[in-house]
Amino acid sequence: MATVADVVAHLDAFAPPATAADWDNVGLILGDSKTELTRILTCLTVTPEVVAEAVEGKVELIVAHHPVLFKPVKKLTAATADGKLLLPLLRRGIAVYSPHTAFDNCAGGINEGLAARLGLLNVRPLRPDKPAAAFKLVAFVPAGDLARVSDALFAAGAGAIGAYRECSFRTDGTGTFFGTDAANPTVGIKGRREEVLESRIEVVVPEASLSGAVAALRAAHSYEEPAFDVYPLRSLGGATTGAGRVGDLPIEIRLVHLGETLQRALNSKGMQVIGSRGLPVRRVAVACGAAGEYLADAIRAKADVFVTGELRFHDGLAAQAAGISVLLPGHYATERPGVEDLAVRLQAAFPTLHVSASATERDPFGVLA
Repeated sequence: MATVADVVAHLDAFAPPATAADWDNVGLILGDSKTELTRILTCLTVTPEVVAEAVEGKVELIVAHHPVLFKPVKKLTAATADGKLLLPLLRRGIAVYSPHTAFDNCAGGINEGLAARLGLLNVRPLRPDKPAAAFKLVAFVPAGDLARVSDALFAAGAGAIGAYRECSFRTDGTGTFFGTDAANPTVGIKGRREEVLESRIEVVVPEASLSGAVAALRAAHSYEEPAFDVYPLRSLGGATTGAGRVGDLPIEIRLVHLGETLQRALNSKGMQVIGSRGLPVRRVAVACGAAGEYLADAIRAKADVFVTGELRFHDGLAAQAAGISVLLPGHYATERPGVEDLAVRLQAAFPTLHVSASATERDPFGVLA
């Protein structure tokens, strides 16, 4: 039977917690990873209504986009707001997991879902991640050391390329050296030139692992002075990861028509807009939730319109001054579809479980008829 740990492993692989914002609180926040599962509930936010739904539905795991216990708490009692909310879950052993900003921006995450619902083409990150610095480590190793050195390098974090690990390239050749009187050679004798059959091994190493990989190479190599080279690598092409998304509509349309498409796609009951209804738009930037911080990125990407959930007043003025249109369908509307998509994903990954999106949570903001 699947456990909380199994679902956590799946979610961590889909939306790696390491990619979440440094201020965020993601991962398994409440509960026991060993708990066996029969039912999972996804939601945007853990509210009293969602808690009651989970308890009544005999759910063992809630996957909530927004984290619970977002700020440090000193007490968790029935007299505190957090206690009132979470004690019923604790009593029944219901776990809570949150992917939050990792889910916003991962492949197949909320922002990619928004771009897909709008039919955008050539979709790419709105704020691309800065490529991590990497190096090529090339070492020259006698045949008897090759397996030991390879294992040591891989264990130190070398040789990872995309979804693959323990990647290397090896060629055979002849190495020469002349040991001086101060040398203590492992092979041959000092005072004359030696020729040794060696292998050249090449591995890619991220900057953070470079010093450890060099130390591992020295420790595993039998030579007194191992020969190796380190080459900095330059990233080519655009980043494929990052925050938000930007893409192009198949054809140029009017802002009002894009707004109508967005309302239908998100089942939004209201829409705030900055810009003239008749303005032509083609390039669209999207960032779910409260994402005013990405307005400058949208302008830099030369987007005609920026789609986000909500925006501060002065950010709205900044958009107006920059000449970029903005569509604001609401925080809930931009993120709730992602929660529903996540339920479908988890159901496919764990077909023996019952997975559903919350039927009780609602947008706290309504509109006057």
